[in-house]
Amino acid sequence: MKLSHEKIVQVSHRVMGAIEALDEVEIFEEPNTIRQEVVKILTDLMHEEEKIDEIVKARIASQKRTIPEGSGEWDILHRKYYNDELRKLGVVFTAPTRS
Repeated sequence: MKLSHEKIVQVSHRVMGAIEALDEVEIFEEPNTIRQEVVKILTDLMHEEEKIDEIVKARIASQKRTIPEGSGEWDILHRKYYNDELRKLGVVFTAPTRS
């Protein structure tokens, strides 16, 4: 997991603070209940990210020749395969436009 549990809890407090600061949002649930749900969602996302990373590393390792981890070629393949896996899940990133 790329974020520790403590970091996830810290992020959940910030998310809850941001929600509470919105005038447009009326909260009907206890703030701690919402914060705990944010922790669960973030934890689940981190686990999914780990699974994707394992799939990508296995895909790189299955190449005909050995590609050393950390090399430029490995980084390019990792990024490409990682984005492919995200697309399979319906997550699509668009490049930021420059003004």
